[in-house]
This record gives sequence, structure tokens and C-alpha cells, in this order.
Amino acid sequence: MINKPKLLTVFDILTALTLLGALALILFWTPVEITMGPVQKVFYFHVSAAWAGMLAFVAAGAAGAGYLITRKLHWDWVSLSAVEVGLVFGLIAILSGMIWAQPIWNTWWVWEPRLTTTAIMELIYLAYFILRSSLETPEKRARLSAVFAIISVITVPLTFFSIRLFRTIHPVVIAPGGGDSAFSMTPCMLRAFLISLGVFTILLVDLFWHRYRLAKLNYKNQTGEN
Repeated sequence: MINKPKLLTVFDILTALTLLGALALILFWTPVEITMGPVQKVFYFHVSAAWAGMLAFVAAGAAGAGYLITRKLHWDWVSLSAVEVGLVFGLIAILSGMIWAQPIWNTWWVWEPRLTTTAIMELIYLAYFILRSSLETPEKRARLSAVFAIISVITVPLTFFSIRLFRTIHPVVIAPGGGDSAFSMTPCMLRAFLISLGVFTILLVDLFWHRYRLAKLNYKNQTGEN
């Protein structure tokens, strides 16, 4: 059994406190948006979850490159952990977006560029686990998974820039020069938004750390290593 690092315990507490703080900040401090009403507050969690998911997928691709260069299995554990955590955040982004869309667009789902590319990105990374389950040896599994993670990372910029490359009804959070689909934030909203991004990044690191320890423990149990 791998002993839990004290620093991870501290990080767990920090994650819980910052999440509670961000929740209180968004619910009680940020103003209610005039046009959309209270449902607009979902935006802080929706965008932050999408950010964390994309960051995790980029990390998975980088870890895949790390394995191909070094052939050290711990890079495979990093990539696996990042993909799994990224999928969770991606699902949170999709579900929270649906909660926002129903009262605003009067439908749960619209096949517009951002939603479509996000769904495709999630499905591609789900296929990552199908690939891994079909391979028996750790080395072959790590090698092909690394290649898959590197190639799949192209879906991240495609998803991010989709609302800038194609006509869409999805609002643009950061739009230089404004635009019809740009979402304007007051200084108060902007501060809460940036804090939410930071908190979800902390949550991402915390969940990834736990998942990495689990991957390492599974490998030691399978091989009998101490």
C-alpha cells in the first residue's frame, strides 16, 4: 500500500475550502445577469469545467510524448490519469451547458459547432479506454495509448476555436473587439470567473494526483513490486 503523502492531504483540504469559497462567491456575491437571470451563474462552473477538461487532455498528450521519448511507464500512468479526469470535467461541462441551454435556447441540446466538437472530443477520449482494454502487454498498451493521446489532442484547439471559426449561437466568453455572440462581464463577474478558473485548476490537480496514485498502485499489485 502506498502511503498518502501529507502534502496531498493538505491539497485535499485546500481543494475543498476553495470549492466552497467559489460556490459562495458565485451564489451570493456575483450579480444576477439582467437578460438570462439566475441560470447565468451556471456559466462560471461550465466554462471552468471545460477549461480543466481541455487542460487535462493537453497534459495527456504531453505525457504520451514523454513515454515515447523515455519509455518509462510512469508517463503512461500520467497520461491515463489525465484522460480519465479530463473526461469527467468534459462531462460536467456538457451537463452544465445543457442546464443553461434549456431555459435560454428552449432546448437541452443544439448541434452547433462548440457542442458538436465537444461531444466528438469526449467520444474520442472514451475510445482511448477501448484501445487500452484491447491490449495485453503494458509496453504495447503504453506505446499505442501514447500515440492515440498525442493525435487526439488536436480535438482540443478545434473545440476551443470552433465558435471563432464557424457561425454559432454559442456565446464567446473572451472575444477581442466584441461581437454579436460575445458575453460581456462586469468587473465583479470577471473576478469571480477568474477565481472559478483557478479553483477548478486546483481541483484538476487534486483529482489527477489521486488517480495517478491509483494507477501506480494497480501496477504494483499486478507486478508484485514493492
